[in-house]
Amino acid sequence: MEEMITVAVDAMGGDHAPAEIVKGAVDAVKLRKDIKVCLIGRQDVVSEELAKNGFQGGQIEVIHAPEVIETAEPPVLAVRRKKQSSIVVGMNMVKEKKADAFVSAGSSGAILVGGQVIVGRIKGVERPPLAPLIPTKKGVSLLVDCGANVDARSSHLVQFAKMGSIYMENVLGVANPRVAIVNIGAEEEKGNALVKETFPLLKNCPDINFVGSIEARDIPEGEADVIVCEAFVGNVILKLYEGVGATLTSMLKSGLMATLRSKIGALLVKPALKKTMKSFDASEYGGAPLLGLNGLVVKTHGSSKAKEVTNSIIQCVTFKEQEINEKIKTNIGGSHGI
Repeated sequence: MEEMITVAVDAMGGDHAPAEIVKGAVDAVKLRKDIKVCLIGRQDVVSEELAKNGFQGGQIEVIHAPEVIETAEPPVLAVRRKKQSSIVVGMNMVKEKKADAFVSAGSSGAILVGGQVIVGRIKGVERPPLAPLIPTKKGVSLLVDCGANVDARSSHLVQFAKMGSIYMENVLGVANPRVAIVNIGAEEEKGNALVKETFPLLKNCPDINFVGSIEARDIPEGEADVIVCEAFVGNVILKLYEGVGATLTSMLKSGLMATLRSKIGALLVKPALKKTMKSFDASEYGGAPLLGLNGLVVKTHGSSKAKEVTNSIIQCVTFKEQEINEKIKTNIGGSHGI
């Protein structure tokens, strides 16, 4: 009998909660019989959505959490005061080993605070980074950090590189993943103070395959498997990536529908175009894990629809099966700096 993996899901977080979150959970358990989902939120509301999806089965449990942390609330105060919120209840489930992972599309600040304060960091990890997969010409790359540590130090970036390498090798099966640091040029002497300080540390780190600097224009080409940067730069890259992708898709659709000739052409290229666009759809790759915690916490987009929620839940299974946290503990645990 296969081992069940329990994923706690914040049913109240995100722009499309609870409808899309519940639908994503239902779709996940339909795809995988080794997953149990605990939907956390206002019981009557969540149960009503489950009924709408016609779900009846033992793989989903509703856990009542009457409070919701709103995006605009100060994260530290919200986590401290709203003990019965869906985020805090979910984090505590991971801390108490009642769940193997927690997935939320809710307040980024509350998730980052809760991850560190409630779940806690692995011993030796200085700063847990958010690490989403981003689509490239050659597949996907891991962008680390994209939102957790705006004022990072060089030692943090070295740990990001190590944890990112472990994730790519074990979850994505990328052998000896190429690690690059985001820079404004390829030369070693280029960059701001943080990049200049971090570059030689990465270059001399025996645990990673460091390939040097990477400029933003080379990221979509897939020139590296792990893209290392502090969160300010990472968040700008991620948001620009998403914005350009959405704009190009919109412009392409408008162009293809402009004339009768273009509409005929659109019918001919539709299968190939659909396949290409799917590979550049961020929702295909699930959420961003907060690496370096004592349990798995995954942050999905605030605008997540059911598909991204489903993929984020399934992503947790691979993380657990490949014992990513145990590998991070072995690699980093006990070292309190570089």
